[in-house]
Amino acid sequence: MKPLLFILLLMPFLVIVEQAMAEQNIATLRSAEIAVEPEAPRLGNEENKDIKRKRNYPMQPPTIPHKTANYRIDLNSNKCLACHSRRQVDESQAPMVSVTHYMDRDGNFLAEVSPRRYFCNQCHVPQGDVKPLVENTFQDVDAILDNKNKK
Repeated sequence: MKPLLFILLLMPFLVIVEQAMAEQNIATLRSAEIAVEPEAPRLGNEENKDIKRKRNYPMQPPTIPHKTANYRIDLNSNKCLACHSRRQVDESQAPMVSVTHYMDRDGNFLAEVSPRRYFCNQCHVPQGDVKPLVENTFQDVDAILDNKNKK
């Protein structure tokens, strides 16, 4: 009963907030009013260059330099390991999964990829050939150190 009472007391406040937001011209990346569900933008083309990219900061997971759109990664299979596992790199010539991926949380080495590192696309992402949505002034560590040394 208490949650219902809370919602009833909160409703007038929500109406006021919604009206105030409607009166303001709030710039968003949605390109639509807050109450309108716009059509989702089409996904950009994944890069497929198979060229290692420079990492922009220490401990950055490497990005994926090829398409992964139809890769299956679930509890029963992991398409990434068909090329990147320890057993397959001689044949595939793909970079081997880091040894840290074969460690459990206590630092013990395992024969197979650790379950906590099994879902590759939690950290590693393919890159899209798209126009940035917002201006980006990011500088990697090397650029910052170069600018500091020049001063």
